[in-house]
This record gives sequence, structure tokens and C-alpha cells, in this order.
Amino acid sequence: MTVAYTTIPAYSHTQQTPPVNPARSDRSPVAEAAIASEADIRSGLTENLSRLWRYGLVLSHRRDVADDLVQQTCVRALERSAQFQAGTRLDRWLFAILHSIWLNEIRARRVRQGQGFVDAEEVLVVDGANETETHVMANQVLRLVNALPDAQRAAVFLAYVEGLSYKEVAGILDIPIGTVMSRLAAARAKLAGNIAEEGAR
Repeated sequence: MTVAYTTIPAYSHTQQTPPVNPARSDRSPVAEAAIASEADIRSGLTENLSRLWRYGLVLSHRRDVADDLVQQTCVRALERSAQFQAGTRLDRWLFAILHSIWLNEIRARRVRQGQGFVDAEEVLVVDGANETETHVMANQVLRLVNALPDAQRAAVFLAYVEGLSYKEVAGILDIPIGTVMSRLAAARAKLAGNIAEEGAR
């Protein structure tokens, strides 16, 4: 997508005082807001690339897939910059975009394999359970988190690694808050059991 860059008076560092009789602008306030919004999103993408990549890796267990997910997220965010609501958290919006792309990829993969459409809940719990990259996560707890079912792992990552609230996690995963809490409770119980087992070895 080709983007036309221009200098917006309100954001210019060179203009110190407004002209006495400013010339009439051909750009509408909506157009200027769109340009400013896209610039903000570009800046936000740069700041959140590593976080998006980590989430892509948590979902897919594969570095190359995480790379693709981040790239697609960046493209979609820029294409839909007008949909971002100013004053809301950009990182939450980007996580939601990446998660949506991942679900679409899983569904398409299942269709290509002749398994037809499946419910998103089933996909999140089952798909990718047999793949791991434990060498990426050296820390013992993160390694155990990586072994959790996909649905629990995504919730744990967003809530405990990224520090998002239950409400924000629910919004990203498009599930009720109660489901988020249930997944986190199940994950904590499983982690506690696995840590106890490893400690007894």
C-alpha cells in the first residue's frame, strides 16, 4: 500500500507560531487525522515488534511462522489504520490482529488437510500441541508454559508475560472474562504440578 507522506502543521517542529492568515487547506480534518493515525501506528509497530514476535512464537512454536505473523500484522494494521480508536491501547489492538490472523491460518490449514472447518476453541486447545521449541525459552517456568495447551498458553502469555488485564486478554482472544480466568486457573494448577514433579526428580 502506497502512503503519501506530508507535514501536518500541528505536528511540525519547525513552525513556532501560526500564521496570522493561514491559507485554506485542501485536506479535510478527517484526512489529516488519518495521516496522523497511520504515523502513530507506524511508530507503535516499531515499539511492539518484539512483543508481537514473542506472541507469534507462543502461538505457533515456529520462528518462521512467527515472522510471517508479525509481517501480516504490520500490513493489516497499516491497511486498517482508520479503524484504530485514538486513546485506546495500540498493543492490545495489534495483539488482536495477530491472533485473528493466526486463527484464520489454522482454519485454512485444517481445510487444506481435508478436515473441514473446526471451532476456534478446539483449534486453540489441540493445534500445535505436538510442536515445541524449548531451546527458545531457557527459563524453567517459561519452558513449562510452552508445554501448556494452546488456549492456556495464550492466556498465560498475555496476562502474566505481557501484563494485560483479564478484560484485555478476553478482548484479544474474543472470549468471556470467566473463560480467561478458568484457563489461567487451570494453567496455574498444571504448572504447579509440573514444577512439583520436576523438583521431585
